[in-house]
Amino acid sequence: MRCLVACEESQAVTTRLRAGGVEAYSCDLLPTSGRHPEWHIQADALEVVKMEWDMVIAFPPCTHLAVSGASWFEEKKRDGRQQRAIGFFLAFTALDHVPKVAIENPVGIMSNIYRKPDQIIQPWMFGDPYEKKTCLWLKGLPQLVPTNIVDPPPRVKTGENGRTMAAWYADAWALPPHERSMLRSKTFPGIADAMATQWSNARTLFDLQET
Repeated sequence: MRCLVACEESQAVTTRLRAGGVEAYSCDLLPTSGRHPEWHIQADALEVVKMEWDMVIAFPPCTHLAVSGASWFEEKKRDGRQQRAIGFFLAFTALDHVPKVAIENPVGIMSNIYRKPDQIIQPWMFGDPYEKKTCLWLKGLPQLVPTNIVDPPPRVKTGENGRTMAAWYADAWALPPHERSMLRSKTFPGIADAMATQWSNARTLFDLQET
């Protein structure tokens, strides 16, 4: 199986797919922060995806699509950023030549603009005690089966209005915006394991410390 993991600089999913015997490549405009640059294609994912692939797992940027940024939506509509992000996302829904496709994004406007996701998952369903509600749109792939349900820490209040946010993300607000965005875009290990094992027919989880 040849798999493209689009918009992934971390190689979190790519490395696990490789450990299971899949010929997987990460792709991003940024250089990889993973340990295998030989498996990374630094290029426009929409060009690379035109090649022959058996599976594409896409993580299109969510900055202009996620409900967490709703306060800036009007500005992003006016200057075209949101429309460009929508077009980029939708390009992955039109991969007729790829039999298996998964598109990942947090809760946002694509559920209305495109369609409702096939599945919504959380890191705590796969062994990581964190909250990050994540949508999956699937073609030719099964929904992920939870592997290890754990309890996330209590949410943190963000002000007097009673609103709360996930504890790990509250801590991330101390970081500069670019670092905060990079941290929030990372795929949690348990979800990456589940994608690699359940979508590539691998039978076990992999200890990646030796790879």
